[in-house]
Amino acid sequence: MVWGMSETSPAGTPDFDTMARDIAEVPAVEVIVTVAVNLMSAAAVKLGLTEEGDEHRDLDEARKLVHALAGLLDASATEISSFHAAPLRDGLKSLQLAFREASLVKDEPGQGPGEKYTGAIYG
Repeated sequence: MVWGMSETSPAGTPDFDTMARDIAEVPAVEVIVTVAVNLMSAAAVKLGLTEEGDEHRDLDEARKLVHALAGLLDASATEISSFHAAPLRDGLKSLQLAFREASLVKDEPGQGPGEKYTGAIYG
């Protein structure tokens, strides 16, 4: 499976035909879950939840990532099984709570990142 531009033709340009064939073999659920995990990981970094802590903290960027994750999970809820959805929803809620805790200016309940899709998060 290829998820980037690592496949190249002999001329050194991306081999889009090979990449398209590779991605064609991946089930949609796997693509959705992979994107969700990538959004989660990026949000955690922007929230300062990694070993580097505040070095990469950027709450504006974190808000966008958490909101995008919530939208993706809301839109795909009927498409992925609860086996996949439950841990993703738990991760989303944890990120929303972490955002609420990290933010100096508190959002009103229901106005935090992704709460348009999940409902108000209290923490």
